[in-house]
Amino acid sequence: MYMEKIQSIAVYCGARPGNNAAYRLVAEELGRELALRKIRLVYGGGGTGVMGTLSDSVLDNGGQVTGVIPRFLDSHEIAHAGLTELIKVDSMHIRKQTMFDRADAFIILPGGIGTLDEFFEIITWKQLKQHNKPVILVNVSGCWDSINTLIEDLVKNDFLHSNISEIFSVADNISDAFSIFD
Repeated sequence: MYMEKIQSIAVYCGARPGNNAAYRLVAEELGRELALRKIRLVYGGGGTGVMGTLSDSVLDNGGQVTGVIPRFLDSHEIAHAGLTELIKVDSMHIRKQTMFDRADAFIILPGGIGTLDEFFEIITWKQLKQHNKPVILVNVSGCWDSINTLIEDLVKNDFLHSNISEIFSVADNISDAFSIFD
């Protein structure tokens, strides 16, 4: 349903690898799939953790990658050196806006507090009708079970509308994520 207009996907994910090999494997699989489908990856520009695995996989499979990194993080030498395009910006706010502007859809892989920040911001913008781009949370190995429980509790306690499932989708793997786009 969405794939005909999706040319780029922003992926939010961790700069750390996590403690489960499934996180690396899902990043590699997503990278291969993006390259195969000729969909540009837009991401935070890092070369470590889930981010680095994802971007390396896209590049290793002949795909295109745009990284967006704040200058203060680049100065710590964590930026990926071999990207198709690396955009250096002045703040985290500009980074998130730039990633949003360049993406037709969003996928959230395992990550930490920065990933959660990006996820909640992008679904908040969608709830406020600032965009209608698809957002998919990939719950590999149950990594986001607690988030799903939290959201269910917010609905139960009447802090969220029950239509939250229209704001974002949950997929257990990359195949399921792309079936949501198709």
